[in-house]
Amino acid sequence: MAALKKGRNASVTSKPWRSLALILIAIVALTGGMFASGHTTPRLGIDLAGGTSITLAAVPEAGQESAINKTNMDTAVSIMERRVNGLGVSEAEVQTQGDRNIIVNIPKGTNSKQAREQVGTTAKLYFRPVIATELAEGGAAPQPSATGEPSASPSGDKVTDGASQEATDGSPASADPSASATTQGRAVTDALKADESPSATDKASPSPSATGGAAEPDAKLQEAYAKLDCTKEDVRATAGDGAKATDPTVACGQNAQGQWQKYILGPAAVDGTDVDEADAVLNTTSGAGWTVTMKFTGEGSKKFADITGQLAQKQSPQNQFAIVLDGEVVSDPYVRQALTGGNAEISGNFNQQSAQDLANMLSYGALPLTFREDSVTTVTAALGGEQLEAGLIAGAIGLALVILYLLFYYRGLSFIAIASLGVSAALTYVIMSLLGPTIGFALNLPAVCGAIVAIGITADSFIVYFERVRDEIREGRSLRPSVERAWPRARRTILVSDFVSFLAAAVLFVVTVGKVQGFAFTLGLTTVLDVVVVFLFTKPLLTLMARRKFFASGHKWSGLDPKALGAKPPLRRTRRPSAPAQTKEA
Repeated sequence: MAALKKGRNASVTSKPWRSLALILIAIVALTGGMFASGHTTPRLGIDLAGGTSITLAAVPEAGQESAINKTNMDTAVSIMERRVNGLGVSEAEVQTQGDRNIIVNIPKGTNSKQAREQVGTTAKLYFRPVIATELAEGGAAPQPSATGEPSASPSGDKVTDGASQEATDGSPASADPSASATTQGRAVTDALKADESPSATDKASPSPSATGGAAEPDAKLQEAYAKLDCTKEDVRATAGDGAKATDPTVACGQNAQGQWQKYILGPAAVDGTDVDEADAVLNTTSGAGWTVTMKFTGEGSKKFADITGQLAQKQSPQNQFAIVLDGEVVSDPYVRQALTGGNAEISGNFNQQSAQDLANMLSYGALPLTFREDSVTTVTAALGGEQLEAGLIAGAIGLALVILYLLFYYRGLSFIAIASLGVSAALTYVIMSLLGPTIGFALNLPAVCGAIVAIGITADSFIVYFERVRDEIREGRSLRPSVERAWPRARRTILVSDFVSFLAAAVLFVVTVGKVQGFAFTLGLTTVLDVVVVFLFTKPLLTLMARRKFFASGHKWSGLDPKALGAKPPLRRTRRPSAPAQTKEA
């Protein structure tokens, strides 16, 4: 009996101030973060704020006209959507139009230039060995160090197996730096020279091993490299046009200093489709900063091991491979050992944005078709603004009706419900404002609908708890024990209900695309916040109010009047009847 009494007292004398203080601190911290970030309003989707619409047309390659089919177009849409949306909630719309066009709608507030580059970069992704390189502005290409250690690539990047930043096995042997340096004005063949010094008679004819297995570039390619001026945008756009994956080619790319570099590259050794996944990772253990990790497919692992094994034996710049997307070198890390584990890590001069961009290109860079940008138009938000206004009016009317119902039916208890709705609304607004710059979330019309639907879900949780408390009072208990006894049963019902709503939102988010995902995301977010508010605000606040005379005495305007609820007489303990005395039979 003593143990039972102790447990009951502990339940009744809970400490609600701790929960209220915790949610107050969370609101203050999130609000402070919102103002500190400068994003005090949610980012709006294209239907509410306008934006940019891009039309892309599929271009058939010679002899592959049949490649433009529904399967490849759907694959291209999926890849482009993942490129632009990233985490899937930035509300960029990607959809087919006809049998060979793709429409991409990018909401205002998104970096439209960066998004256009991500979407417009539609050629296939290749890993090509670097044969020669030099600065397009007339500078010299990077040279190997006097100790024989490979110099950094123009981008400053290097590739390892991800286990260590300084791979030692397979490092190239020491060599005379002057013998292998590629300087301005030297012939292309000087940069193609093999590790072993060629004789004067064969200096212009490098062996295939010197180029990572590539055949010697012909005179036409050498001439194209000599004339290539990567400082001109029109020249960069056409560099390497028409080159097949099996042929050497020329290309342009920017180094870490923002200077344009020109390259002559060998045949593609690894295709973009051989990359299973790539991620941007902040490496704090070794101090490498932001890095890009790659995981290859089974076939890709073999190809990557072969090419890195060849490149690791060479001197700069021939110990580098170029990651080429749409004819442009996006990274050119050097290799110090054969990477045979199917995983690799590129480290160097990365910040968070550049690492994420490269990882995005590696993950989603291999499109099944080539596209050209047909048109770019600006979309106004006039129609969406009118719909938003109508939606907000409808939401305000619905909220007003809910509040009127609560006031009429629950009276004093309704103020606890209204305060809880206010806390939920504040958390939703602040979090949506923060999600815009952090994960690209954009509020569109379906998302607004999701927030309006959440009003009913949140109000339903309060009603479940209030009715459990009123049931306890009907059984003849006083308010304070009723609040505590009703909570476990109400808690189970609320959790089950919210779990079902969240599960529905999660499934809807996974199986749908575009605007419907905005509805699902908002519904899931507000469902989670409903649980937080009920546990950390509604229940503790009702516990405190139960100690006030207005509620504890069952005032007729409190919503907890025992007479109005038809309560039974107070429960009283009765003695158990004693067993009848046993008498002996005569």
